[in-house]
Amino acid sequence: MSTRTQIAGLVSLMINAMIFGFGVIAILTIPSLNAHAAILIPELVVGALVVSPVISWFIAPRLRARYWAKRGMAPQAAFE
Repeated sequence: MSTRTQIAGLVSLMINAMIFGFGVIAILTIPSLNAHAAILIPELVVGALVVSPVISWFIAPRLRARYWAKRGMAPQAAFE
């Protein structure tokens, strides 16, 4: 299993939680959506599960130090 896949798997869980949280807040605070919450929340769960791996696949390479080193933006060591 590649490093990108492992990072994407971990990041996917966090992104899923964020998408679900924002969606539930939107559904429960907007009165027109709140009336259909019994249908919208399960759809939100499925949608978040589908979208989060895709988003995390694009975020994963940016979480590696090698990505920033290629761009000359890597933090300098404190004890050089």
